[in-house]
Amino acid sequence: MKKILFLFSFLIFSPLFSQQEEAWLFLKDKPNKDSFLENPLTMLTQRALDRREIQNIALDSLDVPVDENYYNQLKNESTITVLAKSKWLNAVHVIATESQINDLITNYTFIDHIEFANKSLNRSGKKQQKTITPNHHQKFNEIETTFVYGDSENQIKMLKGEFLHEQGLTGGNQHIAVIDAGFPNVNTLAAFKRLRDNNQILGGYDFVERKAEFYTGHNHGTNVLSTIGGYLEDEFVGSAPDAFFYLFRTEDASREVPLEESLWVEAAERADSLGVDVINTSLGYTTFDEAKYNYSYADMDGKTTFISRGAEIGSSRGMLLVVSAGNEGNKDWKYISAPADATSVITVGAVDASGNIAGFSSYGPSSDGRIKPEILAQGQNPALINHTTGEVVTTSSGTSFSGPIIAGLIACLNQQLPAFIKSSGKKSSDTNYHTNLKRGVYESADKYSNPLEQHGYGIPNFEVAQQIYFSLYPASVNDNLLSDFSIYPNPVNNSFIIDSKNLNIEEFNIQIYTILGKKVVEKSKIFTNTIDVSYLESGIYLLKIQKGNQHKTLKLIKN
Repeated sequence: MKKILFLFSFLIFSPLFSQQEEAWLFLKDKPNKDSFLENPLTMLTQRALDRREIQNIALDSLDVPVDENYYNQLKNESTITVLAKSKWLNAVHVIATESQINDLITNYTFIDHIEFANKSLNRSGKKQQKTITPNHHQKFNEIETTFVYGDSENQIKMLKGEFLHEQGLTGGNQHIAVIDAGFPNVNTLAAFKRLRDNNQILGGYDFVERKAEFYTGHNHGTNVLSTIGGYLEDEFVGSAPDAFFYLFRTEDASREVPLEESLWVEAAERADSLGVDVINTSLGYTTFDEAKYNYSYADMDGKTTFISRGAEIGSSRGMLLVVSAGNEGNKDWKYISAPADATSVITVGAVDASGNIAGFSSYGPSSDGRIKPEILAQGQNPALINHTTGEVVTTSSGTSFSGPIIAGLIACLNQQLPAFIKSSGKKSSDTNYHTNLKRGVYESADKYSNPLEQHGYGIPNFEVAQQIYFSLYPASVNDNLLSDFSIYPNPVNNSFIIDSKNLNIEEFNIQIYTILGKKVVEKSKIFTNTIDVSYLESGIYLLKIQKGNQHKTLKLIKN
């Protein structure tokens, strides 16, 4: 099944090609691992390393590239064609006949094992279940019809996304990778002029054609990008208008083949190496042009498909992955696709403008019983930018669009992470920020106490999500001398009182930060227990009390 919904005719493969098989060769080791780990800039950019340091995620062998010597030997093997590779899974994707592929494990001792995309050829693995086959000829099945948020107001305000925007959380320090089917006209359309003028498009790559030019392919990615970063004054605003973007094409809209899973993993690895914060993908896989590669619902367990295994590793590298659930809810297949089944990704279903579930939105749970999708957003007729004119707001339907709307707001919420670190001095060794962020979003949703198979936890409220996220944030860095400090009332209207437990408050200073890390108050000496904050705007702040090298951080809510 292909992602979203446009009508396409598929390429017809020759009989010779149909006799060939696609497979992943999993390699035994990475002989030069230590050398790469000692020189991390040979694997990752400085921004990627900085993101890892903030989140206290150590480098490991998964970050090390596939061994060049191994890869070149396979690339030069005349009996096979190498199509892709993955450092995370230490695998090389090849195509050849079954016997030619099986011969490799004898001829090349560095191959650990082989997984055929045609699972019936694998010597071990789960027993195959009957496959329900959706109509995969509707690969992108979007139904196109003929600010201020303007026309995008409903899809933003349904989620209380404007609350984040009003606080300056518009994605400003976030890098988002959009992995999709193509981005034609993004370099010329008026709706992306703001991105271009502000240098918010950082680059991209066409993995399908293996070329640097990425403003090509199917317009699906252009439409998806518009829901996050599009802008027409007084007419349309995306969910993260100030974010920075990488645009990666991994999907060939004319066909459905296992190779696209490997290309997606390659793109996710590239995103990680560049220091991307959030990945959005509106792609999903269940069935292919050749039925022998089809998945069953039993395979939607988050650990069977190559793409879902890659997505899970991507999350472990410190990125937030947002994936559309799929549009199979009213078809025979019915269920989510891969990588929407991956445990750590945020899977998004679709509702209409009134918050009612869209019939096409794919059902959960994952085949191993986990709640999927987790959350919902408007995916039935949300506003997006016409990919031809770039100046006309149109509508289209699919979880392809509910996903990126959420991805933008996830990026806006994640924008607070550097402020947490800056104001508290704490790193993620003390708390898992992404786990807390997702928990805040899920618990804010309208069906959190009673999740349903098609709704998951329901429609999130990002104002509530932020408050929950803050409540999970550790209040104190130092719990000895300053452990007796507290303030009241909180929330505060005009002033709050410091309860210092008879400590000499003149020895302390106070700093108050916005959630973006901007210092708005600093008092080096405190002569009274009552602190006036009447002049501060309503919102959530971080209050830092310090004496020498001891400090304590509290959340301060200003009414």
